[in-house]
Amino acid sequence: MVQFDTTYDADRLDEIRRAEEESLLKQLAAQYGLQYINLPGITISPEALMTIPEEEARGAMAAAFERNRKKLNLAIRNPNRPETKALISKLEQAGFTITLYLTATADLEHAWQRYEDQKHTVAVKRGVLDINPDVIDSLMQSFKDQEDVREHITNIRTVNSARRVSETLESIFAGALALRASDVHIEPEDTNIRLRYRLDGVLHDIIDLERGIYERLISRLKLLAGMRLNVTDEAQDGRFSFTIGEQAVEVRASDIPGAAGESMVMRLLDPSIASFKFANLGLNDVMKNVMLEELARPNGLIVTTGPTGSGKTTALYAFLQQVHTSDRKIITIEDPVEYKLDDIVQTQVSDDYTFASGLRAVLRQDPDVIMVGEIRDREVAETALHAAQTGHLVFSTLHTNSAVGAFPRLIDLGVDSRTMGSSVNIVLGQRLVRKLCEHCKENYSASEEETKSIERALHGHPKPPPMQKPYTLYRAMGCNHCNETGFKGRQGIYEAVRMDPQVEEAVIRDPREHVIAEAAAHQAIPTMVHDGIEKVLNGVTSLPELERVVDISNQRREIKTETAAEGEVDIADHIV
Repeated sequence: MVQFDTTYDADRLDEIRRAEEESLLKQLAAQYGLQYINLPGITISPEALMTIPEEEARGAMAAAFERNRKKLNLAIRNPNRPETKALISKLEQAGFTITLYLTATADLEHAWQRYEDQKHTVAVKRGVLDINPDVIDSLMQSFKDQEDVREHITNIRTVNSARRVSETLESIFAGALALRASDVHIEPEDTNIRLRYRLDGVLHDIIDLERGIYERLISRLKLLAGMRLNVTDEAQDGRFSFTIGEQAVEVRASDIPGAAGESMVMRLLDPSIASFKFANLGLNDVMKNVMLEELARPNGLIVTTGPTGSGKTTALYAFLQQVHTSDRKIITIEDPVEYKLDDIVQTQVSDDYTFASGLRAVLRQDPDVIMVGEIRDREVAETALHAAQTGHLVFSTLHTNSAVGAFPRLIDLGVDSRTMGSSVNIVLGQRLVRKLCEHCKENYSASEEETKSIERALHGHPKPPPMQKPYTLYRAMGCNHCNETGFKGRQGIYEAVRMDPQVEEAVIRDPREHVIAEAAAHQAIPTMVHDGIEKVLNGVTSLPELERVVDISNQRREIKTETAAEGEVDIADHIV
């Protein structure tokens, strides 16, 4: 008798039903004034999930996926379901502020599966899988430098304790927080496991971990971050949080497979960045006035450029804070959402919610201001420019070396150069330099070679600072306040190109970087090198640190500002 394999047909029917349900829920979400969310595309916070017992969550067809203290994001299937209403009421009575999202049944099933990992956590229990914030807080007070962290982790090796993994993990986090590290790197190699901290943008070796403890550390961190424990050959992302005193510490984890084992990087997100103010960006006077004018405009595209880790997202958050008012709706599309901003709708990209599809969906939400985390392809670029042309103020980032480099980059992505004049407002370029420690920096007179470098770098500055020879510079020394590095904190250096008729004409006629730079020269905005040199002369950073970040010997852009008496500004005229 002929046998028919109906497996394919059944799978195909399930796929069609899921697609129909998703389509219906997206329509209902718009009617209810809610957002639709794809749960498999985001990281589900274990802390949020465990806010609601599994049986109760299943009964209410709901799943909590993100929590920030008493703010809870809740995915539901049907807001009119009695059990769902009862659960929401119960959570609100417990003091939670609920943000509702609609999602499909299959997505809820995906979330409910995470309860299994959490059952395992409870089974192997506290002190073994948990990290103790009180212990971290106590250790933070005792860690003064990298050597203290190294010594403490070494001592843990000699203690045969059931909490050895937890103690190591608590020490790693305590050291990172005490030294104000932005990232923690755990990197397996053939013979050892490196633990490194990124301090003020520079990686520092802390200690080599044992192979045995490393494997258990990775499993612990994957569990905390909501990653799948049995997956070791795929990249995974996750996040978790813990509270130290009054400070909530958000940890964003990334795990990738390697030849010697899984490599994990954890970014410690400073919640104070979420309230970062425009005034704290460190813009020079010219840039500050230019940006205030651009942020006051009701529509157009504002782009920040620079490499990864150059402070672009921080700058955009500061701009959002500056333009945020109660009568404006602001929506962001990020990858991922790094910091939570009050009263702003933040969304995160996933497989089914890309920058392009998300931007199209956001435009149907009647926003006034939109932030797109990054312009990556033609579709995103064209949609962002279209939004800027149709009454929206749009913020985004682009990976280029300079502000002028953004224009040829957009053209490379497929944007019509003739549309930029009516959509782009301004493009910023930026980098981060380390700030000299105020407690130990030492002043000295610039050498002849340094003097030539400074004067060469300042050539073409539209408004050179008053200077007196010999120039007074500052060097890094090192003390207890800066972990013997000589630096503490970082500061942005900036440049910008505004869109005006001259720049627009250059972009259309010949979009090479030096041509656009010449067309923008009359704007009299200092370059990154000019801005950096000013910060060197003002003692904010050192000359070697600026040279580490930007090439001060090869400025591609020279600004010439005409004066009434002279055809060109000469730096020598400003030397006292």
